Amino acid sequence: MTEARLVEDLLAFIAAGEADEEAFNRMALAVFAHQFETNAPYRRFATQRARTLRTVKSWRDVPAVPISAFKDLTLSGRPPEECPHVFMTSGTTKGVRGKSHHPTLAVYDRSMTVNFRRRFMGDFERLRMGILFPTEQAMPNSSLAHYLALARSEFGTADSRYFVSDAGLDVDGAVEELSRAEATGEPYALLGASFSVVHLMDALAERGRRFALPAGSRILDTGGFKGQSREMAAEEFYGRLSAAFGVPRRLCINMYGMTELSTQFYDDGNEACPSVKSGPHWIRSRVINPLTGQEVPRGSTGVLVHHDLAHFNCASAILTEDAGVEVEGGFQLLGRADGADAKGCSMAVEDFLKAARAP
Repeated sequence: MTEARLVEDLLAFIAAGEADEEAFNRMALAVFAHQFETNAPYRRFATQRARTLRTVKSWRDVPAVPISAFKDLTLSGRPPEECPHVFMTSGTTKGVRGKSHHPTLAVYDRSMTVNFRRRFMGDFERLRMGILFPTEQAMPNSSLAHYLALARSEFGTADSRYFVSDAGLDVDGAVEELSRAEATGEPYALLGASFSVVHLMDALAERGRRFALPAGSRILDTGGFKGQSREMAAEEFYGRLSAAFGVPRRLCINMYGMTELSTQFYDDGNEACPSVKSGPHWIRSRVINPLTGQEVPRGSTGVLVHHDLAHFNCASAILTEDAGVEVEGGFQLLGRADGADAKGCSMAVEDFLKAARAP
């Protein structure tokens, strides 16, 4: 199957609205076949695992690439020079940035917009938005900057604004917008990185300001506090968030995504922590023991593996370094893997690099 045909099929699959196990499996095998044929490091790894076009019969059989491998190898079906869009990780852990190459953003953008409309917008076609993150022009290699630019262009009103620039956090601008929303009764959406939201809450607290945003207003945060100088427990964070802006915790929504995926997960608010996160019909997740590669029993803690059909050019199956537990309706994210699970993730990276590098 050509790349153009695969992209066409993926766009139709995402737009379809739902997919049963059989439909997901067919599409997953088509994506695996494309990656096996075009991505040499991934093919070497899969072959070493005896996972080939003949042996892989289910999406659960597709070998998962350890997420850290994106920092050490180029995993792209198309040559990097033919990929005009490259998203890069923050490099907060070791200073090395992983890369995801995209020959087109058509699938990424369809994935984001279809999912965002269902999971964040509610009954609104558009909302006035305030964005607590730099623009896409300022951070052209940031998948989050692109995600938020899409949110603004596809779902925001024309007067939606950014509050983060080279000059830092525009607290005065945020206060002006929040005050306007409070006065007019127009529902408002605040979106951005979790640590930027904390900085805004701290700045408002210093000024003795709180807001009671109109009914229907909502907040989206993402990214947590990895690599930041300050951390905050989820219960404290969402309690403060609701109190600072007058938005009920059921409308304080967390998005869980990563550079190495083209699809995002959402919860249905944070009235209780940890929340339950879930994705759309073109992504599925498993919880595994990274030392054995086997799925752990439901309700047991393991490491999350995501199978994202939208991430068609790189690797659709990703072994994360995030601890999680499968629950009714999705999974709970429990932070970074530690102990034996962390050791298992590290060993998985070593094994992958040994198998994937050319002899």
